[in-house]
Amino acid sequence: MTATEQVIRAGDEAARRAVPTDDERRVALRRMKRVATALLIGAAVVFAVSFALQESLPWLAYVRAAAEGAMVGAIADWFAVTALFRRPLGLPIPHTAIIPTRKDEIGASLGAFVENEFLSDEVVVGKLQSVGIARRLGGWLASPANADRLTAEASVAARGILTLLGDDDVEDVIEKLARRHLFEPEWGPAIGRIGARLVAANQQRTAVEVALEKAEAWLEAHPDAIGGMVSDRLPRWIPGFVDRFVDDRAHREVLGFVRSVRDDQGHPLRQAIDRYLIDLTEDLQHDPATILRVEQLKAELLESPRVREFAGEAWASIKESLEAALADPRSELRTGLRSAVVEVGMRLETDAELAAKVDAWVTDAAAYVVRNYRSEIAGVITETVERWDPRETTEKIELQVGRDLQFIRINGTVVGALAGLAIFTVATTVQALV
Repeated sequence: MTATEQVIRAGDEAARRAVPTDDERRVALRRMKRVATALLIGAAVVFAVSFALQESLPWLAYVRAAAEGAMVGAIADWFAVTALFRRPLGLPIPHTAIIPTRKDEIGASLGAFVENEFLSDEVVVGKLQSVGIARRLGGWLASPANADRLTAEASVAARGILTLLGDDDVEDVIEKLARRHLFEPEWGPAIGRIGARLVAANQQRTAVEVALEKAEAWLEAHPDAIGGMVSDRLPRWIPGFVDRFVDDRAHREVLGFVRSVRDDQGHPLRQAIDRYLIDLTEDLQHDPATILRVEQLKAELLESPRVREFAGEAWASIKESLEAALADPRSELRTGLRSAVVEVGMRLETDAELAAKVDAWVTDAAAYVVRNYRSEIAGVITETVERWDPRETTEKIELQVGRDLQFIRINGTVVGALAGLAIFTVATTVQALV
């Protein structure tokens, strides 16, 4: 693992640790429940003691009033918090166990809220226009570490696609494309047009030069080849020295002819070749008989099993090359892809016009999706909540917010104590004044 990959993985693990797990939430919820319950029990103990001793110690009446208010506040808020998730003490009290009994309504309301408040054109378009997507994306892509990561992920995905593709199916596609684009059009006119352009540009002379050069080299390397063909046709009674003379003469004549053609750009043979090629290109384009012969040749080639073999060989070669290039981080393909990603990122960062175009495209695309599919997107929330089991729903929501709701019980205990003390104090003062 490279240093870059270690840094990326460490960042991912830190992000995951920042979000508490369900077990951690459950432990925190139980701890806060115990704290809130302990305050209620403490208020009850203080109330009992102060109630019993207030006759002998009058000032304890104030303590009793505060403890009494604390118990009332704690019990009332316990009832309120508990009623959200279940029936208090299991009693069928109306308007309790709100979440499990009204789960579907809550899901529908939440979906409608998200649709109307978060998926409106103004909110989505305004947010996308303010964040500068292109520049942020460009800055991320311009980092070599991110380019490496993106290239590696894309390579894995591409290799997976290559694995999923059936060889027979791909070969069928290649064969059909070859038949459609290579064999269905008439070959003669197309070959004739291309040949006419090449001849008009004197491109055929290069081929003639190469052929003459190869012919001269072959004749020099095989001096007996031409002579043997001539002497073999002479009568048997001719002396051997005559055969050798004829062979040598024939070889020198042929070699000299080839050299003269090479040296003379206006040689009659060259002119004859040019005229032949011009006539051939014309016939390929306009002579029905020539066109028909080419089509017959094409038909024979089309029926050949080599077409299917070619498709299989082509796909096997392409697939093998792609897999090797995608698997090798130092291959030209992956190196080029990394360079392209970094270059795109730098352009998005520095080219204001390009960044504006990308921002406009992303904004328009998001606005189109929101405008046409906002109901379906928000419907995911509603449908998901409807599929949840009521008990499971209650547990999920309680794990998310239950710990914070316990502070309501704690605050209710404190506020109840202060309210009880204040009420008792005011009542006692008024009574004393009267």
